[in-house]
Amino acid sequence: MQLLILLPSIDMTARVNFKGLMTVAVLLAMTLAASAVEPAPRFRAKSMDGENFSNESVKGKVVLLQFWATWCKYCRGEQPVVDQLTREFADRGLVVLAVDFMEPKKTVKKYLEGMPRACKVVLTEDTNLAAMYPTHSFPLYVVIDRDGNVAGTQKGAGGAVALRRLLSKAGIE
Repeated sequence: MQLLILLPSIDMTARVNFKGLMTVAVLLAMTLAASAVEPAPRFRAKSMDGENFSNESVKGKVVLLQFWATWCKYCRGEQPVVDQLTREFADRGLVVLAVDFMEPKKTVKKYLEGMPRACKVVLTEDTNLAAMYPTHSFPLYVVIDRDGNVAGTQKGAGGAVALRRLLSKAGIE
C-alpha cells in the first residue's frame, strides 16, 4: 500500500490552523497504525505429546512461540522463565509452543528427561512454523494476539521483563 500525502506549502507569516493540523496528524497516525497489523501465517503444529495446534485451534488465545535448541545456552537459561509464564498465564488463555529447531527427536527427548518443560514442545518435523520464521539466532520469540495477528517478536534472550513486555503487546499482563 502506498500512501501519498500532499501538503500545501507553508507560509510562515500566516496564522496556523492547529486544529486542522492536529486532525491531519491524528488521521495519518491512525492510517499508519491500522496498516501495521500483520496476520499470523497459517500454521500447523503437533506437540511431542500428540496435541495438534493451528490458527483455528488457538483462536481467541494468545500464543507465544519460542524457537529454541537444546544446545543453546541462552534458551536453556530462559527455560525457567518461559515455563513460569506458561503456568502463570495458562488460565488467561496463553498457549506456549516451544519449537525445537532442526534436532532429532531422540536428542530432544533425552534433553527433556533431564530438563522437562511446562509448555508444549514441537519438533521441526511436526510443524511448518520453523519455515515461516527462519532464524540464525536463538531464542526467537513471536507472540500472536487473540485476533490471530503477530503482536511482536523478540530476537535473543531478554529475561522475564522483556518476555512480559512482549506478552503485554498481546494483552497478557
